[in-house]
Amino acid sequence: MATHHTKMLIIGSGPAGYSAAIYGARAMLEPIVVQGLQPGGQLTITTDVENYPGYREVVQGPWLMEEMKAQAEHVGTRMMWDTIVSVDLEGGAPFKAIGDSGDEYIGETLVICTGAQAKWLGAPGEQELGGKGVSACATCDGFFYRGKKVAVIGGGNTAVEEALYLTNHSDDVTLIHRRDELRAEKILQDRLMKSPKISTLWNKTVKSFEAGEDGALHHLVLEDTETGETSKLEVDGAFVAIGHAPATELFKGKLAMDESGYLDVEPGTPKTAIPGVFAAGDVTDHVYRQAVTAAGMGCMAALDGERFLAAREDAEEAVSEAAE
Repeated sequence: MATHHTKMLIIGSGPAGYSAAIYGARAMLEPIVVQGLQPGGQLTITTDVENYPGYREVVQGPWLMEEMKAQAEHVGTRMMWDTIVSVDLEGGAPFKAIGDSGDEYIGETLVICTGAQAKWLGAPGEQELGGKGVSACATCDGFFYRGKKVAVIGGGNTAVEEALYLTNHSDDVTLIHRRDELRAEKILQDRLMKSPKISTLWNKTVKSFEAGEDGALHHLVLEDTETGETSKLEVDGAFVAIGHAPATELFKGKLAMDESGYLDVEPGTPKTAIPGVFAAGDVTDHVYRQAVTAAGMGCMAALDGERFLAAREDAEEAVSEAAE
C-alpha cells in the first residue's frame, strides 16, 4: 500500500478524464488518473467513430482512447491501474480517495469523470451484436444506417428523441414500447406522432436480437405483453434507449445529484458545490453524452482546477503577508 499525492486527482479515464489530464499536466499540476474498471470509458466498446473532430476517416473507439491516454502521459500524467472504492470530501481540500488496491490518493483538487453506462435489456444476442447492428446511441451510430430500416426500443424522452433523430437518416423507423402509452414529454410525443417516417409497436418487448448469415443483426424477436404471442421484425439496426446510469455510487450523500443520480454542477461550469471538486463528462451530462462534449468539460474542469489552486495560493500569501 502506498500514498500518492497530486495537485489534481482525476477519477475516471474516458474523454473527460484524459482531456482533464492533458490540460492539468500542461499546467504543471502533475495529475494522477485513476483509470477504474473500464480504462477509456464507453468508447472502448465502440467501433467506428466518425463524429470526433480532427479525423477525416472513420477511427476506432479503442484506438482513439489509447491516443488520448498516450498524449496525457506524454505531457506528464501518471496513470494508475486502480479503482476508487471510497472518497473523503469533508473539510475541503485536500481530498482523499482509497483504491481497491489499498493505495491512498490525495489531491489538492478532484476531477470526477466516472461517466455513465447505457442500460441494456439483457436479452439474448444484445451484447454479442453490439457494434453489429445493436447500439445505445443514435447520435453516435445513426449515420451508419442511412436509408436502412431501424428500430428504437423504449418509451421515455431518450427513446423518442433517438427515433426523431434517426429520421434524418432513415425513412423507416419503428419505436417499440412495452406499454400502450409513452412516458416522454408531450411535445416530443406530438412530434413523434406527426412524423410519417416513424411507426410505433405498442405492448411489445424484445425477447432476442438475431443475426443473419453475415453475422450482423437481421431481426428482432418480439413478444406481446398482453397476449404472449411472438413475432419477428426485420431491421438493420436496433437502438436500445431505456436510459443511462451514471457511475455516482461513490458520491451518494457527499455531493448533490439530480433524481437520476447525475452530479449537480453550477450551470455552464464543471463546479460542484464543494470548492475544488469538479465533475465532467457523462457523470453530469444526461443531455448530450458525446465524446467531444465530455472532452470539452474535462478541459474546463482542469482550467477551473488550476484557477482554484492559484486563488488559494494567492489567499495564503495574503494571509502570510498580513501576519508579518
